[in-house]
Amino acid sequence: MATLVTVRAPFAFMRRLVSARLHRHCCSTLQTACFVSRPHSHSLISGQQHRFFRTSYAAARPIMQFKLSDIGEGIMEVTVKEWYVKEGDKVSQFDSICEVQSDKASVTITSRYDGFIRKLYYDVDSIALVGKPLVDIETEAGQVEGPQEDVVETPAVSQEEHTHQEIKGHKTQATPAVRRLAMENNIKLSEVVGTGKDSRILKEDILNFIARQTGAILPPAPFQEIRPPPPAAVAPSTPAAKPKEKTSPPSIPTPVIPKPVFTGKDHTEPIKGFQKAMVKTMSAALKIPHFGYKDEVDLSLLVRLRSELKGLAESRGVKLSYMPFFIKAASLALLHFPILNSSLDENCTNITYKAAHNIGLAMDTSQGLLVPNVKNVQMLSVFEIAVELNRLQTLGAAGQLGTADLTGGTFTISNIGSIGGTYAKPVILPPEVAIGALGKIQVLPRFNHKGEVVKAHIMNVSWSADHRIIDGATMCRFSNLWISYLENPASMVLDLK
Repeated sequence: MATLVTVRAPFAFMRRLVSARLHRHCCSTLQTACFVSRPHSHSLISGQQHRFFRTSYAAARPIMQFKLSDIGEGIMEVTVKEWYVKEGDKVSQFDSICEVQSDKASVTITSRYDGFIRKLYYDVDSIALVGKPLVDIETEAGQVEGPQEDVVETPAVSQEEHTHQEIKGHKTQATPAVRRLAMENNIKLSEVVGTGKDSRILKEDILNFIARQTGAILPPAPFQEIRPPPPAAVAPSTPAAKPKEKTSPPSIPTPVIPKPVFTGKDHTEPIKGFQKAMVKTMSAALKIPHFGYKDEVDLSLLVRLRSELKGLAESRGVKLSYMPFFIKAASLALLHFPILNSSLDENCTNITYKAAHNIGLAMDTSQGLLVPNVKNVQMLSVFEIAVELNRLQTLGAAGQLGTADLTGGTFTISNIGSIGGTYAKPVILPPEVAIGALGKIQVLPRFNHKGEVVKAHIMNVSWSADHRIIDGATMCRFSNLWISYLENPASMVLDLK
């Protein structure tokens, strides 16, 4: 029995010591301590009963402040358009958190962590500041490796912008190697259209994007034979078969115009988003003395050429409109009049002649007037321009145009005629120095070279130029050359590269 006392007494003392130290540790770190009562043997030396405790504690999961990263282009604030989560929701990495809109583009912010949303810092239509917390996410302890700083002071694209910011509605799916290539070239994956399975971004997509930005010529991809669709199977005729009745083609549904609702009350709303950008741009345009010039174009030969090429383009999956011809003709004319593809500095002391013909197309979208541009038109064929226009129009209709598509323009064409009207007075988009507005195509009577009255497809064009550096004669000669390419499309072949 004496031996038993000698052995158990030291163990009892050690239990009490460990229990006390654990208790002090829990209190000092402000963590929850859970004490579970557990009886032990009695000390035979003191003759008193001692109760000891087994101590355990659960570490609280860290809460990370998810800050709004720098979107680029000097943007310091955005408008929160929609929340995809609410407080208490569970999120995983790359899950969409919210959609924000700047004066350049709409961007979807995605989660960097796995965890639970604990706080939303802004309401819908509130202004969120770059570098300030957007949401609080309760994360697993293993995900936190150090303080997270999302504010980017330099215009270079950060890795987190590549991974966690994307154009609305698009998940940027890419392998680590492709992400590394994009990051090394300061390219946002959200601005690249993926051609892989499920819109996955491939290495070739990054290289093609770089080529459009720099004007580099890449080796052509392996030629893929374009096969026309197989003819519809015709059922073998039988004696009992009755002649098939002619069915009228399905009628095109007439768009339903919603009935306006008259409220009888004034209301005020703030100017934000793309409308705010328009206010800024047009205010700067007021400082430019505009010179206007108008003319008409006979597109009869171009109408015939397009009708011949339209089916071939559709077999390649591309819709061919007149705009690719207008844009290519403008680029060919700009080669002869490079001052129309220049910019003037704020002090009006230097003119910068732009090597790239980044020709913008004014586009009417649900978000307002947007002007995306086709990069390096001087290096593209008419078909390649049509492919790029299809991409821009698809993104514009879905509100998914990226910053790269909306910036860097050097010359602009407004196709106002797609809505209606003949002549217009287009306003120059600084820092550009010229812009054109195209009216609708009308079938009108005109005299041919024999003096005969013929049916002609006539389009009106209106030009505006910065009269500080462009005189009327230059604008007139440019317009005449542009018109000559369109009235005789075969002449463009001589100058195509």
